[in-house]
Amino acid sequence: MKLGIVGLPNVGKSTLFNAITNAGAESANYPFCTIDPNVGMVAVPDARLDKLAEIYEPDKKTPAVIEFVDIAGLVKGASQGAGLGNKFLANIRETDAIVHVVRCFDDENIMHVVADAGTNVPVDPVGDIEAIDMELIMADLDMVQRRVDKAQKAAKGDKKFLHEVDVFKALAEHLDGGKSARTFDCSDDDKALISTSDLLTLKPIIYAANMDEDGFANQEGNEYLKKVRALAEAEGSEVLPICAKLEQDIAELEGEDRQMFLDELGIAESGLDRLIKCSYSLLGLISFLTYGKDECRAWTIKKGTKAPQAAGKIHTDIERGFIRAEVIAYDDMIKYGGVNAAKEKGQLRSEGKEYVVQDGDMIYFRFNV
Repeated sequence: MKLGIVGLPNVGKSTLFNAITNAGAESANYPFCTIDPNVGMVAVPDARLDKLAEIYEPDKKTPAVIEFVDIAGLVKGASQGAGLGNKFLANIRETDAIVHVVRCFDDENIMHVVADAGTNVPVDPVGDIEAIDMELIMADLDMVQRRVDKAQKAAKGDKKFLHEVDVFKALAEHLDGGKSARTFDCSDDDKALISTSDLLTLKPIIYAANMDEDGFANQEGNEYLKKVRALAEAEGSEVLPICAKLEQDIAELEGEDRQMFLDELGIAESGLDRLIKCSYSLLGLISFLTYGKDECRAWTIKKGTKAPQAAGKIHTDIERGFIRAEVIAYDDMIKYGGVNAAKEKGQLRSEGKEYVVQDGDMIYFRFNV
């Protein structure tokens, strides 16, 4: 899974990226300090995998991984190449979902990107969101208009493309009204057709509402956060309240010190852990587990994936030669005190090609090629 972190300059985007990846991306109070997209790989925390590794003491423990890409601050006109525009729109296109960092705090020492020297521009999270949305919408509109032209040419030789022309013309009109492709109302078949166009505003969004410490401690009283939540609810997106500065402090601690700090703040999980859970939920992802003395590993798949396709995540030969999946639910393994005990209680199931893998399934695949 690849998540692109976007936002206007000076909203705390690179500060958050540094905190969650410890990658040390440069952070400064001016636009475009992130010239090339910084990339950080983060292991997905999974207590189930930790427990399996404790039981088997494997040669290797391999968690699932998320790739975070810190994309330079977009500005008005990016879709026409302003600032560092087109290059970064292309970087967003390569991601599975967008983490849009939005400023939800007041600080007279941090300049808003649209402010002239010596002027004070009020914090406006909804306006900031709309500024970036409009650049993504304009980039999508250009792509959709090209798709209409292509379908019109194809329709001269094959009338089946006329429907595609109609769908993308309607979508172009929707985008031209300043609305994202996510909010375009159409049939499931038309949604599948539109999904082939790789549009930026089709990507799922998590709004990371970046607050200062006081605002994070009193989220119910944060008017900026309320506005972001209202906007997200209207378009079916997720909101992650976060304090990038606190996340930096958390990232510098380990083990008991880290847990003590979280306890003092009254936070059950770090922002990274909450962001990962939010991402899995938004993208409809789950994990299954493989286990043994050689390796214990977590594998990420889409909800609804059948056993052979899950096996294909490990190796295409296993999918091609799939015979059956021997499955134990992780919770059953814990309930009965171990893999062997769970087997003795009849909890090991032999599943075929139509079995839909569940979150936390411990699987051994039988195959022959």
